[in-house]
Amino acid sequence: MSDPMKQSTDSSLIGASKVEGKPVFDPNGEKLGNVKEIYLDKVSGKVEFAVLAFGGARGVLGEKYHPLPWNALDYDTAKDGYVVDIDKDALEASPAYENDFLSGADHGWCAEVREYYSGLGTPL
Repeated sequence: MSDPMKQSTDSSLIGASKVEGKPVFDPNGEKLGNVKEIYLDKVSGKVEFAVLAFGGARGVLGEKYHPLPWNALDYDTAKDGYVVDIDKDALEASPAYENDFLSGADHGWCAEVREYYSGLGTPL
């Protein structure tokens, strides 16, 4: 029997393991990077951030991790990925972190990310 979490679905629900690794595109269809991880609020269970991995040589050396408000991503079935309506320059200027910093116990980066994107008028 196949794993139902690995199957495509028309449901509005998706398993976290299927989100991680999904490509992220700008509105013109240019691939910006991939979802590295998602962060959920422990109390509400609501997804707060998707971390976009991009930059660096061949996507490895110098790669930075840019948390995005989850509400900024729209799933596009034709692309089998997410689209963000954020200018690439604004995205490159957004708060970026090393992976170790994001996964540490102190999630002080959340306030910085919220402040940055609220200034752009991005839904939080």
